Amino acid sequence: MIQPLVPRLAIIGAGLIGSSLARAAREKHLAGTLVVADADPAVCDRVRQLGFADVVTQDAGEAADGADIVVVAVPVGASGKVAEVVGPRLKAGAILSDVGSVKGFVVEAMAPHVPAHAHLIPAHPVAGTEFSGPDAGFATLFENRWCIVTPPEGAAPEAVARIVGLWRAAGANVETMSAQHHDLVLAITSHVPHLIAYNIVGTAAHLEETLTSEVIKFSAGGFRDFTRIASSDPTMWRDVFLTNRDAVLEMLGRFTEDLTALQRAIRYGDGDVLFEHFARTRAIRRSIIEQGQETAAPDFGRRAAEKPKHEDS
Repeated sequence: MIQPLVPRLAIIGAGLIGSSLARAAREKHLAGTLVVADADPAVCDRVRQLGFADVVTQDAGEAADGADIVVVAVPVGASGKVAEVVGPRLKAGAILSDVGSVKGFVVEAMAPHVPAHAHLIPAHPVAGTEFSGPDAGFATLFENRWCIVTPPEGAAPEAVARIVGLWRAAGANVETMSAQHHDLVLAITSHVPHLIAYNIVGTAAHLEETLTSEVIKFSAGGFRDFTRIASSDPTMWRDVFLTNRDAVLEMLGRFTEDLTALQRAIRYGDGDVLFEHFARTRAIRRSIIEQGQETAAPDFGRRAAEKPKHEDS
């Protein structure tokens, strides 16, 4: 009989990422015992109905008891409080990880609660949809997506290797980097684009009533995709912007400078500047497709594999 990759895996938080990791672990037989915890009793009931965990509990500390790996899948702002509960329950050699899209804050918030006999190895699967909750998850969410692992300085190599192995087994490509570098990269690839989307959709919402209704009625692909991004979990994104403040403000400053240059080109009819800029950004899109992180299909970025698969109870 093949031994599972993780004898006992605990996932704290049954939202999109947590429930997707649980489903991947279940389908790929990655865990001997799979424990899922969520503070919301209704979420726990739904997880039991969906049946993708062996043990379901509202108590994060109970979930961590005896676990070999504990993955915290809660909004970044709550990671420290969860670590405070989980830390004292970690057995010798256990690994505490997370899935947050901000890493510097996570290390600062969680590290003080991890005992010397355990390991903190943060990670960030760069995958998701605009949906949330246990019904939103699906086992293939991480297939051919990147997961960034950000080991603190002095982290045990064997603990890093186990987290890398877990995410690879879940289908992800894995890269390691420092928490600080991660936060700067994600500020421009994820955080600022979300902020722009929230702002553009918010601007449309504040237009005159007649104009707003026409914007909705005649939405072209660009605005429609902005609304998809802007419908993401507000709690999660509030925490992202507050906990990655410095990197986001740095990238927003650069974005504002570039936007001002484009505004000037439009005002003075400088078509060469506009064409050069658009040609350069088009090349970036092609590079993303070539690396397999997007499809060239005309589906507004909505790949069928990324749509949530709802299960019947």
